[in-house]
Amino acid sequence: MFHVILHQPEIPQNTGSIGRLCVCTNAKLHLIHPLGFDTSDYYLRRAGLDYWEKLAPTHYENWEDFISRSPARRLWMLSTKGQRAYTSVRYEDGDGLVLGCETKGLPDAILQAHTDKLIQIPMPGDFHRSLNQAQAAAVVLYEALRQTEAWS
Repeated sequence: MFHVILHQPEIPQNTGSIGRLCVCTNAKLHLIHPLGFDTSDYYLRRAGLDYWEKLAPTHYENWEDFISRSPARRLWMLSTKGQRAYTSVRYEDGDGLVLGCETKGLPDAILQAHTDKLIQIPMPGDFHRSLNQAQAAAVVLYEALRQTEAWS
């Protein structure tokens, strides 16, 4: 099982889509507070559809609470500031994929504490912003699943 960790997500539709992704891939969703929405939000539930009840995400008060209770074996930080392509990593069952909030990404303190675990999705296009949070989660999670042959 892989873990998808959202650090202070702000957009309920993204979290709902990622929740749906987690249910469809048997991944576990972790939500680090504060959240930019209430988990009863209409848009969150609409994006997650009937999957939300099956999801049962784990909530954490803050980053320190997550670190103290995290079941993930290794953490990979998705960031546009990473120098290592997500495809160069050899993922293992139990790994965690950490994504920052949509407007700011992961805090510098977290990035600096995990420089050896920073990964990025190359974006060769001319657009100067990053992928949507849900898209980024799907791209990397499916690479991890492919590598571990999770559907064999």
